[in-house]
Amino acid sequence: MTELDPVIIIGGGQSGLAAARAALDAGLRPVVLHAGAEPVGSWPDYYDSLALFSPAHYSTLPGMPFDGDPDRYPHRDDVVDYLRRYADALDVDIRSRTRVVAVRARVGGGYLVHTENGDEMPAVGVVAATGSFGNPYLPTLNGQGEYGGDLRHVADYRRPDAYDGKRVVVVGAGNSAVQVAYELAASARVTLATREPIRFLPQRIGGRDLHHWLRLTGSDRLPRAIITRVVRNATVLDTGRYREAIDSGELPRRDMFTAFTPDGVSWSDGTTEAIDAIIFATGYRPHVDYLAPLDTLDRGKPRQVGGISTTHPGLVYLGLEFQRSFASNTLRGVGRDAAHAMTALAAHATGRPRLRRPGRQRTAAQSRAEAPGRP
Repeated sequence: MTELDPVIIIGGGQSGLAAARAALDAGLRPVVLHAGAEPVGSWPDYYDSLALFSPAHYSTLPGMPFDGDPDRYPHRDDVVDYLRRYADALDVDIRSRTRVVAVRARVGGGYLVHTENGDEMPAVGVVAATGSFGNPYLPTLNGQGEYGGDLRHVADYRRPDAYDGKRVVVVGAGNSAVQVAYELAASARVTLATREPIRFLPQRIGGRDLHHWLRLTGSDRLPRAIITRVVRNATVLDTGRYREAIDSGELPRRDMFTAFTPDGVSWSDGTTEAIDAIIFATGYRPHVDYLAPLDTLDRGKPRQVGGISTTHPGLVYLGLEFQRSFASNTLRGVGRDAAHAMTALAAHATGRPRLRRPGRQRTAAQSRAEAPGRP
């Protein structure tokens, strides 16, 4: 292992780009390996109507604000454009269409990163920043293999027109489940299936977006130990329209069905119903199967604290849910986690904490963007 070896960042989405910026600031040499066609993460693959739940003002990576109205809620394609511009502005080696298939420890220290095209790359450290979109969680229920309708995870949902006039069940109690079910209800017969009643958070309080208050109170930075005690169940950010739709019966909610039938589902009250399509919005799991050779995963989950591996020095993670705070796997929070992880990685690489890379200057706009109280 030498200081000439790069830090290899696996994943070129928001987490990988934030890691690259933080690596430069820590005096490291990052190389970003991204499986997709361009470094914009999974955003192009989300459903067409997806919009951020935080305003543009609060939804930025370090050093570059969103353009346009800071109070608007950027849509999926806005985020894709933003990440594309962010990647272009980085002075970093980014290699698209480069899928990592394995990471192995190297004799003498460091790692060897193996790609799908057969390359073997040495690294002083590795950042696992592939997020979770590539690993959707789809539970298995009784009779599931016999169901003959359209069964998919929300990761494979794009737009409502394919469901016009159909009977659809959306499973889940989080933002994506409610947003997709509400969208489908305009042209399909939709039921929202959940294990518990939906919990709502008001999107605006006292005329200000919720994220204003999260930042003002410091709640966005509360550590994982506190947040996971407070936020035990999914919650839905709502201007009032989702609650009204459910309360009025426009978007019916039922307790989760107990089993599949060949043409539908069995509900908890014993009734059965024919259903054309079922969409599971049941979350994701970390997409880090390439780390299997290191034996650092516990049933697929990284063994880490605050994004720092507890099994392998020089291995860090970014983009894990509740990694260090409520905002860890979001545009507004991953930059803080990246700075934390790169400080630890620089200390490992050199034996001491590293200062910001000499000669790396901030523009006035970047300095203002990174000042306290700004995105």
